[in-house]
Amino acid sequence: MNAENHVSYRNLPSLAGLCSMAGAMQPGLAVDECVSRLKRYHYAFKRLHQIFTARITAEPIYELKMGFSLHAYLCAEHVSALRKRVAEMREPPLGLEQVPDPHLEIFFDEILAAPATEELALGLYEKALPALQSALQRHLAETNHLVDQPSVRVCRFALLELSDMVKFGEKVTANLIDETCRAPAGDWLALLDRCLGAAGALDGTAVPEPTALQRHYSAKPFHYDGRPRRDERFPDPYNMGVNAEVFLYDPKFPPPPKTLMMFYKRLREIDVPEMMASIITETSNKPWDYYRDMTRQLWDEARHAMMGEVGFVNVGVDWRKVMVNFTWSLALNTQLKPIERHAVLYFIEQGLMPKNGKRFEWEVGQASKNPLAALFQDYDWADEVLHAKIGRDWYLKEFKNPHEATRYGDECWSRVLMDWATWRKEGLTEHRNWWPDVYREACQRWGIKPDAEVLAYSTSYETVRADLKTISSSG
Repeated sequence: MNAENHVSYRNLPSLAGLCSMAGAMQPGLAVDECVSRLKRYHYAFKRLHQIFTARITAEPIYELKMGFSLHAYLCAEHVSALRKRVAEMREPPLGLEQVPDPHLEIFFDEILAAPATEELALGLYEKALPALQSALQRHLAETNHLVDQPSVRVCRFALLELSDMVKFGEKVTANLIDETCRAPAGDWLALLDRCLGAAGALDGTAVPEPTALQRHYSAKPFHYDGRPRRDERFPDPYNMGVNAEVFLYDPKFPPPPKTLMMFYKRLREIDVPEMMASIITETSNKPWDYYRDMTRQLWDEARHAMMGEVGFVNVGVDWRKVMVNFTWSLALNTQLKPIERHAVLYFIEQGLMPKNGKRFEWEVGQASKNPLAALFQDYDWADEVLHAKIGRDWYLKEFKNPHEATRYGDECWSRVLMDWATWRKEGLTEHRNWWPDVYREACQRWGIKPDAEVLAYSTSYETVRADLKTISSSG
């Protein structure tokens, strides 16, 4: 009996449905070659994670901040899967922290250092991701699906999400970049192609093309920019004129307008990925699981921001009228060290767990009769349970006990200067109370008359911070 006349029992799928008998008899990739390729995929995903994360904060376009947050998380997960697979096939040391090819290092360094959104998008979505996608497709075409099934599974899952990332990128470049943007980048894009050629393709399967490579943007080492930027739909990012927490926890205000404040709080969470990106980027020499877990939380916070966006759209309120600020991420990124920022994050997370935190917001959503508000707060609460665990896993272990860890977080936050008066004095904001306009618009959509007491709400963040602690006024 051979492959041609082999018949399974009653024609049931043979070989667990992995492949045909003929396919299983093909030589495929030897273990050394398989591991060599897997290490290159691992390096590519790890560098992509670095690039997406490092560029979130200073990227002004909201949709790209959100896209980068998701793509950083997906890359982090695939790094973890590849590390696990390599560890199954080789004894330590695994060599996963080594650069597999110096030309690939230049390739990713150049994309990381791209000076503007347009070049960054072209490098990521027209060069790096398609090159990685092709490499994984080649792995599936050339490996034996029976003997290498665990690697095949890792590659197939990666390709599913890479396909989504590439499609996202195609829309980005098609709508954001015209020929006037693309033409000046021609020589640089050609440099990226030469890097891949000199590396023998991303997976090292091609014959390397000898060429002299001269760094362009990466000739100057990349410097992380921790100052957040926003696009023109965020006209007043220094505005601290509406204190959402004081309103939300005041029992005299009814649930429906409180959902507006919760949508504002969710949308305002754009600044959490902006801040967490700084911790991840500026913290070195941690186990990979640290970066994966922190990036998961970063992505969750981006999801929360988009929940706020959807909430306003659902209500019929133009969210551009809500003055979503970046003062928290700006202050933490420019005034605190990474461990101090993490301390503040941990302190805030612990404050969200008691019944006056996420549970309370979920109860408000339920009482409001807005199904979307209730759903969003249900998942927001669930996410925060995970985030509290991440804090315990990676921050708490630096301290003797939880009390000391919490105290340090409170201390670090208390040292952060939210320069209310200076920002106003310099003309950066008037701290305008935007709440009455937004509430009136919502009432019009709801077909009700605005409540006079709700309409008159005017408490700001000048003297009361988000955890309701009183702070000294700066003027």
